[in-house]
Amino acid sequence: MTAKEFIDTLKDIGQQYSGVLPKREVFYLAKDFQLMPVAEVVKLLRDENYDHRLGAVSILDWKARNKKTLEGERRDAYLAYIENHKYIDNWGLVDRAAPYVVGGYLFDKDRTPLYNLAKSPNPMERRTAIVSTYYFIRKNELDDTFKIAEILANDSDEFVQKAVGSWIREAGKRDENKLKGFLDEYAPTLARVTLRYAIEKFSPETRKHYLGLGKNKSQ
Repeated sequence: MTAKEFIDTLKDIGQQYSGVLPKREVFYLAKDFQLMPVAEVVKLLRDENYDHRLGAVSILDWKARNKKTLEGERRDAYLAYIENHKYIDNWGLVDRAAPYVVGGYLFDKDRTPLYNLAKSPNPMERRTAIVSTYYFIRKNELDDTFKIAEILANDSDEFVQKAVGSWIREAGKRDENKLKGFLDEYAPTLARVTLRYAIEKFSPETRKHYLGLGKNKSQ
C-alpha cells in the first residue's frame, strides 16, 4: 500500500460526487489502507491537499485503535504525528488523531511531551495537548486534563479555548467535583466560550452560577 495508491483511489471515489467529497469517504478509505507503512502515510501527511492529509491522520488513527498494531508501529505513528505537526494545521486534523495516536501511545509512558505541546507557540500543538487527554479520560485518569487546562486557561486562540472547555466538560462527566473545583478557581478569567462549553451539562442553576463568576469577561 502506497500514498499514490491512496490518492488514486480517492480520486476515483471523488468522481462519484459533483461537489465536495464527503469526509466519510476519506475515513472509510483510510480504514482500508490502515496497513500502509508509516513512511508512506507521512507522504500523504505532507501533501498540500487537505483530503490527503485528512486521510493520513485517519490512517494513523486506525493504526492506533487496532489492537493488533505492534508497539513499534504505534511509536512510529506517534512520531509521524509529532514530527510533522506543522502539516496538522487545523482542529479537524487534530481531533481526528490526537486522542489515540498521541494520548493512546503516551498513556503508559512519560506524559511530559503533552506539557511541552501545551506551551508551544503553535495553537494546534496546544490543542493537541488537551485533546490527547481524551484517551486518559476514557480510562478514568483525569488529572492531566485539568493540569493541561490550567496551562491553557488563558489561551488567546479560539480553537484552543473551545478544546479546553470541551475536554474539561468530558472529564467532568466522570468527576463533577473536579470540574467544579477547576471552575471555582478559573471561571472568572476563562474565555467566555471556554466557560460555556465547560458548563453545558450542568443544571440551569449551576450554569447561571458559573456564568456569573465569569460575567466580567468579554463575550
